[in-house]
This record gives sequence, structure tokens and C-alpha cells, in this order.
Amino acid sequence: MQPRNMSMSGVVDLAAVKAAQEAKAKAEQARAEAARQGGSAAGAAVSPSSLVIDVDEAGFEREVLQRSTEVPVVIDFWAEWCEPCKQLSPLLERLAQEYNGRFLLAKIDVDANQMLMQQFGVQGIPAVFAVVAGQALPLFQGAAPEAQIRQTLDQLIQVGEERFGLTGLAVDAGAEGQQAEAAPEVPAGPYDALLEAAVQALDAGDLPGAVQAYKNVLSDDPANTEAKLGLAQAELLQRVQNLDPQQVRKDAAEKPADVAAQIAAADLDLVGGHVEDAFGRLIDTVRRTAGDDRDAARVRLLELFEVVGADDPRVTSARTQLARVLF
Repeated sequence: MQPRNMSMSGVVDLAAVKAAQEAKAKAEQARAEAARQGGSAAGAAVSPSSLVIDVDEAGFEREVLQRSTEVPVVIDFWAEWCEPCKQLSPLLERLAQEYNGRFLLAKIDVDANQMLMQQFGVQGIPAVFAVVAGQALPLFQGAAPEAQIRQTLDQLIQVGEERFGLTGLAVDAGAEGQQAEAAPEVPAGPYDALLEAAVQALDAGDLPGAVQAYKNVLSDDPANTEAKLGLAQAELLQRVQNLDPQQVRKDAAEKPADVAAQIAAADLDLVGGHVEDAFGRLIDTVRRTAGDDRDAARVRLLELFEVVGADDPRVTSARTQLARVLF
């Protein structure tokens, strides 16, 4: 079977499985319940082997719909008798490991799960879909070339991060069950001096210097977690440095439709430790606006997620609320 590209803008009707909004709400409730009971919170590190899972109809809502509010879930529809599947499935499994938590691979055997195959409108296998924040996207059909698959995955991850704030799963490489030997002491990394310089600049109140130091690290190592968090915090402090808090609060209260005023007030909320107020203000702004104004509020909300940290349950909850507003 020849590969057939599918538009990522297409949305499969998931009403027969579960309404996407209901699934997202249940996911939020489940995370809150797990946190209350002392269970593992969303964003907790997972083992590399758990990046590829077998899913059936009974576990679809839990393993796909709910997980899609935390990480993009790629679905591989396959069958034992399908020869192209034997080429594609191992490739997707390898990429899931290589992408290291940026997406989750869910494998669905169509022979054992005919209902799911029908609900996704699968006409032939292998067929690959994705679910992001409860929304299903057709990706491609057939044993596509690796370069095309990588391009599609990169686009999917970008959509998940930019539109929904999904930053993926933290992966614990040492969680596979075998106790690793004690590692030798690792020498200081190449960016330690720059990171230390950024911290010192922050302590000295030199916010432009701190911002530049973090940017210097990220220019060479865009995935550096410490630098991303530090940059987000330094930029936030720089934005509020010269604000008049009373005037900002007054403008935000008197001009609810003024997006710039709401964004400035959200920055002050966060600096003052009112995390949920900051998130709620921007989510409400996204709900009420459209076009460039909506995008500005959404982007600032994602920036504030970086300040608080992806593992924080308040970020997880706000991501779910944002997904509801956007769709």
C-alpha cells in the first residue's frame, strides 16, 4: 500500500468513543484525585519502555484520551498479518524512544479492536493518527518514509506545544528495573559557567545580563531545561520591573477587553505568587478574544507555564482548561 498523506487539520469525530471535552474534564479530575491521594502527579518521570503501549477499547479513554492532555499520543493501527505494518511499527517504536517522551506511541491491533478502527474511519492499515488534548488528527497511511514520518512528528509536537502547552513526558532512564552501577563523578558541563553567571546576575539585579546569559546557553543547547526555566523567570522579572502595580490593577479592572492590560496583570499575579489567578486571567482572556489578541494571551500563558514548571499540577490543570477554551 502506498503512503497517503493526510491533512493535520482534519478532525475525526470521537463522539462515539467519548466527547473530547468530557475526556479532558475527566482527565483533570483524575489528576486532581491522584494528587489528593498521594499518587503520581502528571509530569512525573516515566520509564523508557512505557513510551510504547498496547491499547484496547477498554483502556482507550484512560491511555489515549486522558494521556493526550499531557503529551501528544500517536496511534499505530496494525495487525499481525499486515506486511507493511512489520516495517512501520518497529520504526515508530524506535522513534518513540528517540524522541524521549515528546510523544507517546499507542499500538492498536485492529483485529482485536474493530470498534476503534471503525470510529477512526480507518480504511486500510497501517494507519497512523494522533490525539492531542482530546482532538484526533489523521497523520498518514501506509509505510511512509522515515524522513516524512519525522517531519510529521515534529509538526505534531510543535502543534501540541504551541497550541496546547504540551511539553511531553519526563523520562527516567534508570527506571527499567535493573540497578545501575554507580556512575563516576561527571565533570562540570560546558554550560555550568554560563548558568552560574546568569544566577549571579539575577542575584545582583542585573536582569538584562541574566537574560542574555540564559540565551547564550540556549543558542547552543535549546533543550537545556535549567536555562529555559531561568530565562522564563528572568524575562518575567524584567517585564514587571518598571510596572506601576496599582495602575496595572486599575487598568485590568476597568478594561476587561484590553488584552495588554490583562497580560500585564497576569505577570504581576505570578510574581506575587498568585499562580492560579494569573492562569485564570489569561484563560478567560483567550476565551473572550480572537485573532492576534487571542494568540498574544495564549503565548503569554505558555510563557508563564515555563516559569512555574511543567511538573506543577497547577500548570497541568491550566493546560486542560486552555484546551477546552481553544476547542
